[in-house]
Amino acid sequence: MRIKSIRAFIQDLALTKPYTIAYQTTSSVENVFLAIELDNGMVGLGAANPSLEVVGESPAQTLQNLTGEWVDGLVGKDIRLFQQLINEANQQFPNAPGTLAALDIALHDAFGQYLGVPIVQFYGQKIRSLPTSITIGIMNVADTLIEADAYIKQGFHVLKVKTGLDVAEDIERILKLRESYQNKLTIRVDANQGYSLSDLNRFYAETISAHVELIEQPLPVGQEQELLGLSADIRQLLAADESLKGPKAALKLAQQPQPFGIYNIKLMKCGGIKAALEIANIAKPAGISLFWGCNDESRVSIAAGLHAAFASANTRYIDLDGSLDLAEDIVAGGFIIEDGFMRPTDGAGLGLVRL
Repeated sequence: MRIKSIRAFIQDLALTKPYTIAYQTTSSVENVFLAIELDNGMVGLGAANPSLEVVGESPAQTLQNLTGEWVDGLVGKDIRLFQQLINEANQQFPNAPGTLAALDIALHDAFGQYLGVPIVQFYGQKIRSLPTSITIGIMNVADTLIEADAYIKQGFHVLKVKTGLDVAEDIERILKLRESYQNKLTIRVDANQGYSLSDLNRFYAETISAHVELIEQPLPVGQEQELLGLSADIRQLLAADESLKGPKAALKLAQQPQPFGIYNIKLMKCGGIKAALEIANIAKPAGISLFWGCNDESRVSIAAGLHAAFASANTRYIDLDGSLDLAEDIVAGGFIIEDGFMRPTDGAGLGLVRL
């Protein structure tokens, strides 16, 4: 079965409410979409929302790459050779993970539909469902509690709290959350590179009673070696995010002594499902747990991340809430959330329904 046509377009998707992290406030997000149509009329969808600050590629650059001559040259190629096509795309766009993610996801979706099976089952499903965390941006203590209450009433019981601007306020927010909800709530923290080592030590010491499940990317990229001064018990709670852009970084960070006990895999950082599974395969023998994250993304790429996560035996955590705050999208389906637990649908490919 051959590729009949390829179309890329960009769409600005509004958020239901703005949010703040350690270095920016966001109210809408640009997603780049790729539609790959096969000769039989099936259409595989890909999507990308790369972060310029993290990977050096903007959505505008992604769109430019996807509307170029090389991608047009995929027309006529056999979808059964999709993994080879992904390999060739990696050679063509070695420093453009957003471009690669959109191509990789669309090719996977088209191939899965052609085969008639979900992608997670093609790779071997290891996990059936997990609770996804829902993210609370940086805000004052009172607003944090209000937002937490709203999410809990929606059925979510795992919160990821953004921190990194004021460590004293961060500590107060976490302690108040634990005081208010006791053992009814799992708390994760994402500092987005906002801490110094002394900040991290203070945060850990003063929130130890709150039983924070993990702390994501506490120090800036390039300061990973400073983490080696911490005890192994603390480092097991730390998740590499911006420090982990692809398989090469995964291999380096897996060497002993390990600065992180957890890898946060995002398709927008590494370039899609194939690269994500390579990271997962590096992490497994190294004893590193997997935590699957996202940007503000369409259900297209969120579903792709979920399929990859549930095909990986060492997945322990997911934070795939990136489409939940979108006021609009181009698809439905892809996954189901019940009482905060997330699972793929049993639809072919990524199980998406075009709106």
